[in-house]
Amino acid sequence: MEMEQDKLGHNFLARLGKAHLRPGGRVANDWLIANGDFNKEKKVLNIACNSGDTAIALATKFGCNVTGIDLDEEALEKARHTVTENKKVSDLVEFVQGDIIQLPFSDNQFDIIVNEVMLTLLPLEMKQQALTEYLRVLKPNGLLLTHDIMLETKDEAEDVIAELEDVMNATIAPLTKSEWKENFKQCGFRNVDTFSGEISLFSPKGLIDYQGFAGVLKIIGRALKTKNHKSFIKMLKAFRDAENKLEFIAICSQK
Repeated sequence: MEMEQDKLGHNFLARLGKAHLRPGGRVANDWLIANGDFNKEKKVLNIACNSGDTAIALATKFGCNVTGIDLDEEALEKARHTVTENKKVSDLVEFVQGDIIQLPFSDNQFDIIVNEVMLTLLPLEMKQQALTEYLRVLKPNGLLLTHDIMLETKDEAEDVIAELEDVMNATIAPLTKSEWKENFKQCGFRNVDTFSGEISLFSPKGLIDYQGFAGVLKIIGRALKTKNHKSFIKMLKAFRDAENKLEFIAICSQK
């Protein structure tokens, strides 16, 4: 599933200043955090950490040790630079390059794994391979917190998924709620709890919640530049079309 990093949709959004690709916005994120039992004693793994915003935020808020992993070395360099300048968490956060299908960690190493949207981008077999790896590196009774995209129904979803794949330049493979839960259970997870609702990635409220009013204005300003305008409008339309057929799903499960 490799492709040129500069063509990936999430990297385009990051250049505009849209730091978080969270379909359920702050509501879903807050639900996951509330279920995560974070504290300074916990060792946390942040899957597909990108530029490190989530890893740094968790270490700052809870004082926990966080390891971020991503394939994109350029994003990791940015993350390392950011954490080096943040003296409060520089001893708590590290970033490593690696593949989620073959995590470079020993068994039973982490108390919590945080994985946002990554599973949606994997075909079914790779979803199961990733979940099996997450289970391996989690400690007994450890928690997996995921935030993904959910099909409301299998009917009439093909067109909107194809549109999203086009604008994101990536595979989009969401599942229904029952399919998500069944896959987690098949891979060995228990106590699979879910929270779902409307996608708010590009809604005015969702944008302001995460970016702030000034941040939204900056995104709009960058999006309206000639080199970005066409791609942004196309992406905005795709996610607006998806709102009627797709939802977010946040999942808290246990080893």
